[in-house]
Amino acid sequence: MKYEIIIFDADETLFDFKKSERDAFKNTMLEFDIEYDESHHLKIYQSINTDIWKEFEDGLITQKILKVERFKRLSDRLDAGFDETQFAKSYMKHLSNASFLYDDSISLVESLHKDYRLTIITNGLKDVQDNRIRKSIIAKYFEDIVVSEEVQVSKPDPKIFELALNNIKHTDKSKVLIVGDSLSSDIQGGINFGIDTCWFNPNKIVNKTGIKPTYEISNFIELKSILQIKKYRS
Repeated sequence: MKYEIIIFDADETLFDFKKSERDAFKNTMLEFDIEYDESHHLKIYQSINTDIWKEFEDGLITQKILKVERFKRLSDRLDAGFDETQFAKSYMKHLSNASFLYDDSISLVESLHKDYRLTIITNGLKDVQDNRIRKSIIAKYFEDIVVSEEVQVSKPDPKIFELALNNIKHTDKSKVLIVGDSLSSDIQGGINFGIDTCWFNPNKIVNKTGIKPTYEISNFIELKSILQIKKYRS
């Protein structure tokens, strides 16, 4: 068998984060008595959030600051005048209670668990990911779940991959595959660490970066095919 360890990203790979985000953001806006227009407000927030998480990946901002700063920027953009710290607390409360798996995630993890050791690395916030991921129905199939805020290092830094493998006492990088949706985080992180990478690209986005994954898939059936082929060749 070519691979023994499969590292999964969580959000937008196994978990439908966009659905969680929509749910949490709407509930927070309503809690602050803001007349909510999803097509307007959510689009602005998602743009701000995408940019600030990219700043985090590039080491320009800490997660502690990110938690609140994104909502300060939102308040300024909307000229809403809400307390960004209280808004952040409310949002994370709602987000931690919004855990949605993709339809095929459960069957995928259940089947892979029989032949592979599984772990998760997520660039997330501890309070949010504890509820959404560690208490999810698939958590039992993973030997470990590494949350970046908890360990104070994040993808694409290779140190978080080293930490994840140390936690499960595995050293052979040639037996490890990372599966994730982010080229800049999951795939670049895997490349930085020296392991094979599988880009989960369900929307078939054209890769215009210089980041080249070992594999590219648009659904989980393709992942199973890759693993079966490797199994029979080894």
